[in-house]
Amino acid sequence: MSLSLTEEQEELRLLVRGFLDDKAVGHRPPPPGPGPEEYDPDIWRQLSAQLGLAGLVVPEKYGGTGLSPAELGIVLEELGRSLYPGPFFATVVLAVQTLTRSGDAAAMEHWLPGVASGELTATLASVEPDGSWAADALTTVAEPGRGGWTLSGTKTYVVDGCTADLLLVTARCADGVGVFALPPDSPGLTRTPLDALDLTRPLARIRLDGTPARRIGDGDASGWLAGVYDLVRAAVSAEQVGGAAECLDMAVAHATTREQFGRPIGSFQAIKHKCAELLVEVECARSAARFAGPAVATPGTEASIAAAVARSYCSQAFTHAAKENIQIHGGIGFTWEHRAHLYLRRAKSSELLFGTPREERARLTRLTRLTEAGGTRP
Repeated sequence: MSLSLTEEQEELRLLVRGFLDDKAVGHRPPPPGPGPEEYDPDIWRQLSAQLGLAGLVVPEKYGGTGLSPAELGIVLEELGRSLYPGPFFATVVLAVQTLTRSGDAAAMEHWLPGVASGELTATLASVEPDGSWAADALTTVAEPGRGGWTLSGTKTYVVDGCTADLLLVTARCADGVGVFALPPDSPGLTRTPLDALDLTRPLARIRLDGTPARRIGDGDASGWLAGVYDLVRAAVSAEQVGGAAECLDMAVAHATTREQFGRPIGSFQAIKHKCAELLVEVECARSAARFAGPAVATPGTEASIAAAVARSYCSQAFTHAAKENIQIHGGIGFTWEHRAHLYLRRAKSSELLFGTPREERARLTRLTRLTEAGGTRP
């Protein structure tokens, strides 16, 4: 598998980067308060309408472009580089992949055209209060009712959960795991913003108390949800690579212009070593993420292994790059006015949001042993 970008993929990367740089996304000073940064709806509309990014992986018959997870990873790398605070990840990664992998034609026809046009934002609420998103840890319950289903339970760390126009919720039901769709104004639904470390990614807690919902897909969804979760792991990894690469670029730029003792600090051996180590880590992380992107297009054990490797390595690479960036910047790197701390906040948040590196390594061990034994993905 070639990890180099094709000519079309490179054009896509440059298009997204040029747009984000032109709109100064990621170059503005951090928000003045402790709360999450609100995204600019005008920029989201332009991303959706002009660049067509909202419909990037939406099938063509539903108004999208129908590109693969590989192209999605390229876009996420650039969005991660700028810490874009809009609903792209929640809508295009979490919600669109859930809808398309469900195989529910009626649901896709109902919601995906609105997503592709940028008029509808959505998210997936799958994390339980204990922080787990494993199928066997579900405590949210779905019960059949008159004319539909009702949900009861709590979901937490829901990305863009307070602003999404559509909520997709995982819950346990009599025949296994189900995915359910509900609008934000549903009775018995309460959305509460969380105080999050990452100021560029709003999180919410969702409480459900007999909330009516529509089921997506047929039968036990745990099988195809595993493929969705692998794609989410690969997507987060690509985003982390973009953030780590930007930290490296920021550190190098500062090291070549900041002078001490009459010469740039980048000429000192200690700084050279830091930057060289970061370069190796960033390139290794990029290789892992770009391998995982095409791999997760086909669900299976190999895809799960590639996603676990990328998730584990990229998480630690981003956190290390963000920390070293602050160290190389010195005193200015520790100030609120400088954006270096925003990357460390995103790095630590994304490292924990969908499973820690330690959990991914444990999962990788199980998958490898299963493969050696000739089994299938758990």
